[in-house]
Amino acid sequence: MKSASCVLRILLLAIAVLLGTGAGFAQTGMTAVTGGNEEQAPATVTLPKDLTPETVRELVSKLSDQQVRQLLLERLDAVARQDEAKPEPGRDVLAFLGSSFAAVGGLVVNAVTGLPEVFSGLKSASGEFADKRGAGGIFWTFAIMGVAMAVGFAAEMAVTRFASKWREQIENVQAPESLQETLEVLGKRLFLELVGLLAFFAVTRLMIQILAPENDRPLLPLLMVNLIVMPRLSIAITRFLFAPTRPKLRLVHTDDWTARFIFRHQLGVILLIGTANVIVGFQELQGISFSESSIGFWLVVISVCWLVYVLYRARHGLTSIILGSEDDATRGERLLAMAYPWLAIVMVLLTWLIIEMILAAGRVDLIDDGQGYITVCLFLLTPIFDTMVRGLVKHLVPPMRGEGVLAEAAYRSTKRSYIRIGRALLTAVVIVVIARVWDIDYSNLASAGLGVRIAASMFEILFILAAGYLVWEVVTLWLNRKLADERTAAGIDLESEEPGGGEGGGVGGTRMSTVLPLVKMVAQISIITITILIALGNMGVDITPLLAGAGIVGLAIGFGAQTLVKDIVSGLFFLVDDAFRVGEYLEIDGTVGTVEKISVRSLQLRHHQGPVHTIPYGEIPKITNNSRDWVIVKLKFTVPFDTDVNKVKKLFKQIGKDIMEAPYADDIIQTFKSQGVYDVNDVGIVVRGKFMAKPGKQWMIRKDVYARVQKIFAENGIEFARREVRVKMPETEDGAEAGDQNTAAAAAEAAIAQQEEEMQAAAKPT
Repeated sequence: MKSASCVLRILLLAIAVLLGTGAGFAQTGMTAVTGGNEEQAPATVTLPKDLTPETVRELVSKLSDQQVRQLLLERLDAVARQDEAKPEPGRDVLAFLGSSFAAVGGLVVNAVTGLPEVFSGLKSASGEFADKRGAGGIFWTFAIMGVAMAVGFAAEMAVTRFASKWREQIENVQAPESLQETLEVLGKRLFLELVGLLAFFAVTRLMIQILAPENDRPLLPLLMVNLIVMPRLSIAITRFLFAPTRPKLRLVHTDDWTARFIFRHQLGVILLIGTANVIVGFQELQGISFSESSIGFWLVVISVCWLVYVLYRARHGLTSIILGSEDDATRGERLLAMAYPWLAIVMVLLTWLIIEMILAAGRVDLIDDGQGYITVCLFLLTPIFDTMVRGLVKHLVPPMRGEGVLAEAAYRSTKRSYIRIGRALLTAVVIVVIARVWDIDYSNLASAGLGVRIAASMFEILFILAAGYLVWEVVTLWLNRKLADERTAAGIDLESEEPGGGEGGGVGGTRMSTVLPLVKMVAQISIITITILIALGNMGVDITPLLAGAGIVGLAIGFGAQTLVKDIVSGLFFLVDDAFRVGEYLEIDGTVGTVEKISVRSLQLRHHQGPVHTIPYGEIPKITNNSRDWVIVKLKFTVPFDTDVNKVKKLFKQIGKDIMEAPYADDIIQTFKSQGVYDVNDVGIVVRGKFMAKPGKQWMIRKDVYARVQKIFAENGIEFARREVRVKMPETEDGAEAGDQNTAAAAAEAAIAQQEEEMQAAAKPT
């Protein structure tokens, strides 16, 4: 019994240790046993700070069962009180938003009601500063600032003079011939300005450290950085991007008015923000907190309004920056470019609202490093980043392969894919940078409240979708480029006005160009399916039943849609047999046309007169392919009976030599030659010639051969035989022949009768 009681005490105390924390145990008071009797009143016991299995066993051996039970009850009560103190799921987020908006509203109301006393804090700070320094101290403070800045400017001028040759080269360049030369000129100018500014900052800062007394050292750098360094830095960057006075050097695509407008007003906004920082910092140095004065609030409001005004006035210029100089933007890109200025305005206002919510909550430490300014700058620089992506794509995209419409279309498609991938990567980088700026630790979100966990889950889903989109773009880019290369090499242009020369037929594509569209479709469906399944799994959805259900549905479709399965399987074997390719001219059970598109269950034939025929694979009894390897064209000509056939043969041979020097000579496999007399009818002698050409090229060659035969026959006095109708009129009683009118009527009747006989003969099946 004694051993069992000891084990029970150990288990109960172990449970208490698991439910509590070490720090809590250290503050817990317990009663101890006096004299080893369990019925005695417990004494106070102090638990050690670091509990180990050995200390637990040692402590339990000194406690009674009643003491262990009391310790366990106290720890359970503490856990219950903690659970009661926790807000209901979802209520914490709503409560935070409600209290934050209420605090911001109160902050705005206080700022408006205290508008008459807006400068009171600044006056108090100035008075405090004057009392501490005195008139002489103030004079020496600004004198030291002036001397330090003068020495800094002298150092900057020395650096500028040292690089005078570079500056002369920059000024002499008027119209760079390439983007590389433009970047070299602008880069040199930006480098000189930044080096000079760095020299000014370093020397001025050093002089302040040397000359200024201890109590002035925080104030003077505050003035220098916000009112001199930051505005000059913004000027250098804006000149690099917009070149307001030198349009030939401008990197972004916008007009002169927009460039100058943005240059002027961004400087004003930076100066206003710097002034606000100086005033707020000056007041804090004098012991007046941000919440005690509303001047900082109103300066920030003016800055935000000014920035909104700039975005509104320059909205057309910002749109042109995003669209770029090339007129190849899609409809979606145009809509997004037109919406960007308004999105930027909303982003600026939201950032201001978030900053005010943070200030109202008293968490000034969250924005001490300028997180709000960085966020706004990143969003406002989006057009510049987009221009950088498009400029980088111009140099990274592979050169156009081949010539013609297909090659140009493939190049444009590849370029658009590169731009989309670059924009997706840029968006991801901006999101990561903003998360780092605001110190968002993704690894700790899972342990936060329900609302934050939902947000974390949404972020994970967004990352999964973004990764799936990037894989989609990369796979589609590779397949499209491969398909374009195959079609360009084969010369297929199914979007031309007259595929196959307008006569039907045409050269077929490669086997790869036929299969790649199906591979592309399967790959895209697979990427979408896998991405959705991963996202659902991340949301906590068990995807195993979905996969099992999909298998059952597929099996049911297989049994219930046997015709569909037949079409798919038949098409698979047609592709394996290489029975047809995209662009080939087929005859299927009396239906003729060019293969325009293939899908999983059917193919589309476009007749050379325009109609499109969709034929399921399972209904194809046989395929006649007229576009494989070569085609023979035989031409017939009827000449009079007295024509020298050998002379015609020599003329055909001469035509064969001539067409081998024509531009289409590479499309001829065997040149045009005579086949002698083919037939003799009641009109004349039928002679025939033939040539062998590549599929789809025979129609152009045939047209030229017809023209050459007509020309060479005319030059050699050979006429084409014409159908003649001879009418013999009976003589009249007096022996005279019939009149002209009767002769013409008889000839017409004979011609009509002959035409009817020919039509009847043509209608008979051969």
